[in-house]
Amino acid sequence: MYPEHAPHGRYETAVDVHRPTPIPPVVMAPAPLVPVQPGAVPSVASVVLPDGRVVTGYAINPMQPDPVAAKPAVSRAAVNVALGGVGFLAVCGGLLLLTTFIAALTALITQLIILAAVIFGGWIAVQIFSAGGHRGGTTVNIRKAVIKRNHFHS
Repeated sequence: MYPEHAPHGRYETAVDVHRPTPIPPVVMAPAPLVPVQPGAVPSVASVVLPDGRVVTGYAINPMQPDPVAAKPAVSRAAVNVALGGVGFLAVCGGLLLLTTFIAALTALITQLIILAAVIFGGWIAVQIFSAGGHRGGTTVNIRKAVIKRNHFHS
């Protein structure tokens, strides 16, 4: 980066000098200038410099670059990721509703079975313990029973 320190003494060294051979330039005939009338007369601008001089000249309009195709405000990848997230949430919500529906259906079936058992059991209990009229069959009134050797004797 920095030149190395050279000693103060003079040293003579042999140097080879190469002189390039110049190539003569090619002279081309200049293209004829064709005056072109501008479409509108450009405006002349004058600028006063800080030292008091006035510079006058034509204003040059800067070149406008070709318009580039407008980019969307949000990239397509971001839109795809967002739509994937919405779809995932919809699927999770659907699965949650499905499991909730299955649990509610199971509870309903269980309650219906218990209700049927209670109703049927109640009907049987009413049939057994009802004091309703005599429906037929044999009625045995045992007033005094003696049990001897596992036999009933009346």
